[in-house]
Amino acid sequence: MLDLLVTHATLPDGRTDVSIAVQDGRITEVTPGLQAPAHETVDAAGLLVSPPFVDAHFHMDSTLSYGQPRVNQSGTLLEGIALWGELKPQLTHDAIVQRALRYCDWAVAQGLLAIRSHVDTSDPSLLPVRALLDVKQRVAPYLDLQLVAFPQDGVLRSPGGLDNLTRALDLGVDVVGGIPHFERTMAEGAESVKILCELAARLGKRVDMHCDESDDPLSRHVETLAHETHRLGLHGRVAGSHLTSMHSMDNYYVSKLIPLMAEAQLGVVANPLINITLQGRHDTYPKRRGMTRVPELMAAGLTVAFGHDCVMDPWYGGGSADMLEAAHMGLHVAQMTSQAAMAQCFDAVTVNPASLLGLQGYGLAAGCHADFVLLHARSPAEAIRLRATRLAVYRRGQKIASSPAPVARLGLPGRPDSVGFLAGA
Repeated sequence: MLDLLVTHATLPDGRTDVSIAVQDGRITEVTPGLQAPAHETVDAAGLLVSPPFVDAHFHMDSTLSYGQPRVNQSGTLLEGIALWGELKPQLTHDAIVQRALRYCDWAVAQGLLAIRSHVDTSDPSLLPVRALLDVKQRVAPYLDLQLVAFPQDGVLRSPGGLDNLTRALDLGVDVVGGIPHFERTMAEGAESVKILCELAARLGKRVDMHCDESDDPLSRHVETLAHETHRLGLHGRVAGSHLTSMHSMDNYYVSKLIPLMAEAQLGVVANPLINITLQGRHDTYPKRRGMTRVPELMAAGLTVAFGHDCVMDPWYGGGSADMLEAAHMGLHVAQMTSQAAMAQCFDAVTVNPASLLGLQGYGLAAGCHADFVLLHARSPAEAIRLRATRLAVYRRGQKIASSPAPVARLGLPGRPDSVGFLAGA
């Protein structure tokens, strides 16, 4: 007898009336119309069953700290960095842990079951690192938390920056990070990329760098990142996050750059909510959008994901751990409104970031972990449109979160008593 059988499901690839069989925490069969004895049977009633959402770029050490020690009055990136510098001396292990655990609760409720979080390694105490390693262990039964050693103040710019980052990796941090555009000079930025990629190659680590988070079209560290990836044979193990300067680069240079990135099999993480908020701040009109060239990068065969980046922290006062909110913003900013492009935006918060994180057993196929989300939508495009309610969230075949279907009660003469928001409903 099966542990769980989900019937009449619609899958993101368009298949309908699909059954998903689960035994011992794994999917054993995905096939149309399967009926079999099970301890629990769930009728999806034609609604969308998706693999879990994945956030490829987040900052969990600062999340839910909005207003501490003060609010970012200008709403800018630089004031956010300054604010984080003011907050760091006040941080405690327990405070970081409790805020992070609360955020992970939000994530689970939203069907977000894997997060790559950059953690600041600039302080010699490595307090945020130790706190998030604690969190990683605590949430492991229900959420995959991957940590990136992130030298927020610059690995060369700050005293002891490289030593701190290396010690963080020794403690168990998973990925090598960097921020080359924040080093003192372009040359030092390029040098930091070389040093950090060589470190990752030596240790067998993945790389994910904040790269060219700038409106400056001459901020071209992603070119160096592609070169070092190719030189060191790190193909498919390196991601560049933000890459917002690409929005400001001329087409001729980009026509050279994108093939170099494709040759190195770079992953790309755009952060639509934050990129559209922080970039173009020095523009009058016309005003740049700031997000990197998502459709062009996807067309070139690169794996592109959307990240949430920030939720209620020194840089951003919004957010609720909803990756469909990031997909919704990305769809609009990149003008990805064709049917195929909307499906790509859904992939950018599910299968694409799962690939960048190297998640094993992810997906809706026999042999995969029985991790999936039942959404109040009938297609990926509708899920993005509605930021669909997560009716049920499953981890290893066990339901770990649920929400009621959204229904509004009406008091209108001659109209229905209630209304839903599905197309045609």
